[in-house]
Amino acid sequence: MPTDLLLVLIAGVIAIVFANSIASKTGVAGPLVLVVVGVIVSLVPAVPAITIPPELILAGVLPPLLFSAAVSAPAIEFRRDITAIGGLSVLLVVVSALVLGVFFWWAIPGLGFPLAVALGAILSPTDAVATSIVKRLGVPRRVVTVLEGESLLNDASALVLLRTAIVAAASGFSFLATLGEFFWAVLSAVVVGVVVGFLALRLRHWTTSATANTALGLTVPYLAYLPTEALGGSGLVAAVAAGVVCGQGAVRWLTPEQRLSDASTWRTIEFVLEGAVFLMMGLELYGIVQGNVAADGGVAKALGIAALAFVVIVLVRAAYVVPMLSLHTRHVARARRRRVRAEQEAASVRQERRAGRARVDLDYFDASPLTWKHNTIIVWAGMRGAVTLAAAQTLPQATPERDLLVFIAFLVAAGSLLLQGLTLPVLAKALGLRREAAAGPPRAEIRMLDGDLRATARARLSSGGIARADGSPFPEGSHVRVLSRLGMDADLQGDGSIEFELQLAVIGVMRERLHELGRSGRYSTAALRYVLDELDASEISARLHLESEE
Repeated sequence: MPTDLLLVLIAGVIAIVFANSIASKTGVAGPLVLVVVGVIVSLVPAVPAITIPPELILAGVLPPLLFSAAVSAPAIEFRRDITAIGGLSVLLVVVSALVLGVFFWWAIPGLGFPLAVALGAILSPTDAVATSIVKRLGVPRRVVTVLEGESLLNDASALVLLRTAIVAAASGFSFLATLGEFFWAVLSAVVVGVVVGFLALRLRHWTTSATANTALGLTVPYLAYLPTEALGGSGLVAAVAAGVVCGQGAVRWLTPEQRLSDASTWRTIEFVLEGAVFLMMGLELYGIVQGNVAADGGVAKALGIAALAFVVIVLVRAAYVVPMLSLHTRHVARARRRRVRAEQEAASVRQERRAGRARVDLDYFDASPLTWKHNTIIVWAGMRGAVTLAAAQTLPQATPERDLLVFIAFLVAAGSLLLQGLTLPVLAKALGLRREAAAGPPRAEIRMLDGDLRATARARLSSGGIARADGSPFPEGSHVRVLSRLGMDADLQGDGSIEFELQLAVIGVMRERLHELGRSGRYSTAALRYVLDELDASEISARLHLESEE
């Protein structure tokens, strides 16, 4: 590796770390600090114009980032709000691309409608990395869930529309061909992603070393991305599908050591790659501006079009999101009627379980309704980011006024990040939505869940349902000591091997109960994962002490 490139990488990592420190002290989101740092560096005369290959972001950075987000995605909450998430990630992207296409067709004479729609598709998706700004605001978790789900899935819709519009610009538009290409892109991605996720879980299950296992896990997003792209599908959707499968199957197929190693590794990768994306956005400013200075109309033309395009984006998003409130109210009302009917007609265990889950879902909707305040946050939080800029740079070199189109994409992406990102905290505070902690698990829910697991363990111990490997019972005196030591404050030094063996057996019982509660939907994904991490840590500690006793 050339020394200059190595120095740039080291400087980039240091900048990301210090930007995060500055953000924590000033209250400004880290991504915004990094964009500003990149812009300032790009304007230094000694720094040459920087052009980041779009393939580096689309194929190198986004697959692991989206995979990491999908692995930790709150599956229970995603299922509950799948209607809202699906509408935002597909329908809103299509509508936005078409409306923006009409605007660009008017604003840039000679561009042609297909290429105008292509630019509209580039500006349509919200950015998965940009939603990290929203997580720090402390707004209700349901709002964050909807925004995360939208940003995970809408890249497929936008990139397929972009690819189709470029083809239409060269060979003509066909509605059936466009529809077929869209479904194939999504279908092939889901199939490949799911298959790769299942195979990866089973292969990792056979790999006993946690370090080697994690190294193997780092290849999964690319193993999903590359074949899907070769088949003409959306590699990013494949990475998301693989991440969902791996995230949901980790409890069954991976050991506690492997899960904890994965979590630590992916947090580090996500931290570095997120920062790199925003830093690169700022660094590209000078090179993009340089390509537009000599053009007719210069920078002013791009600024004017970008400003109007941003207004169109916000208006279209508001026109779609605001009716979500009335639709949600109707959905809850219909669901409540179905709940009463299902409870009256339940005749089997399966039907009772389904009715119970519907009841829990309704309680969730009642506890966290999407009011006009939440819809306002969802509208204003639709920031554009790295996907928009990377997609713009994939436009063919022969595209009319290509430099102008790329510059408009950059202005909208960077402008939305800065304008919306800086004003979101003020808006959330003005609406009175910053009541939750910006980070951290739901403590009250965790205490309830922990109490449920301990009660289950005590009941099994009292009934003699937990025995040693040879079938003999555990000593009675060890029961209370083990139960009191299960948790974050465990201090296991001095206990005998029998108590460590009992602790492992009790953890197994508690984990079974945790899986049962997870399927019921009674607890949030955040609480379930927090308690699972506690059990994993306790199991690792008990195994290490048991090995030392032997």
